[in-house]
Amino acid sequence: MAKVCRHYQRRSPRSLYTQRIFTRIKAIADTGLLVALARENDQYHDWAVEVAEQINWPALTCEAVLAETAFHLQSSQNVLGMLRDNIVRLAFDCESEIEQLYYLAERYADRSPDLADLCLIRMSELFPRHSIITVDSDFKVYRRKKREVIPLLCPPRK
Repeated sequence: MAKVCRHYQRRSPRSLYTQRIFTRIKAIADTGLLVALARENDQYHDWAVEVAEQINWPALTCEAVLAETAFHLQSSQNVLGMLRDNIVRLAFDCESEIEQLYYLAERYADRSPDLADLCLIRMSELFPRHSIITVDSDFKVYRRKKREVIPLLCPPRK
């Protein structure tokens, strides 16, 4: 996975990205993206590799997402490698955001969001120029700052 991400960080001088015709996406990574990048047999792997071209690495994330990713990959070492290789960067402190997280948990109680989802919603408020990269369709319902649509990049529905 590090090889895939590093490949897209280095561009030829003629690249559309280096010519600033296209800009890279500032990303907040959800579990689905990280799992899909790490597993070649994942149903979203091809989509994730395509998205990797567009991301300004490292992607921001939170510890809850990394814990979920380690669980799905059955490997803490892979997740720690993502941190070490600068694929993701921790950019959220749960403890300092506890009141906002609690508010979001109450607001979306009918959808039973997990901690990772709540953290990502809050991160989208803290980093408004970043898009959440996810395979989770619940993010189409969630809102930041009560009414604002969260910028998302999701795979097309099959």
